Amino acid sequence: MRPPKGRSWGPRGTTPVVKVSGGGSGTVMIAGLVATKPGCAPRLIYRIRLRRGRKGERKSFSERDYAALLDAAHQQLGGPIVVCWDNLNTHISVKMRTLINARPWLTVIRLPTYAPELNPVEAVWAHLKRSLANLTKKTLDELARLIKTRLKKMQYRPQLISGFIAKTHLDFKPP
Repeated sequence: MRPPKGRSWGPRGTTPVVKVSGGGSGTVMIAGLVATKPGCAPRLIYRIRLRRGRKGERKSFSERDYAALLDAAHQQLGGPIVVCWDNLNTHISVKMRTLINARPWLTVIRLPTYAPELNPVEAVWAHLKRSLANLTKKTLDELARLIKTRLKKMQYRPQLISGFIAKTHLDFKPP
């Protein structure tokens, strides 16, 4: 519920202050992927989960959540998928490897450790965070709605997603 800090305008000599009431009472978790397909515009596919800070509630996406995201992407794209993944512990777990092996249409390539500049999804998250800077929402549901709206706007701007891909300097064209 605490917004990321950003730059703002204000009267000279007075620092603008944004008051926040949430106090860290919850988290909006997002998992996403940038999908490319020859001859088609790139796509952003994502899932959102709310964590309300209750006892025993999972603090991150599980392997099953990521598998469901990949299944949805496979359904939308209608073909085999090659995923370039970072080394998040959930991505490299034994349970995840089992889920990957059960999907013959899925190939996973690991990105090098500590290389966010090679991951176009990191640029998506940075762009999203910049758009949320200095905004305050009173409830977790309000924040989730705002995030969904911003992500939906990105989905309808394939040139923006292409820019995120170009920023990585990776070649996504098939051989």
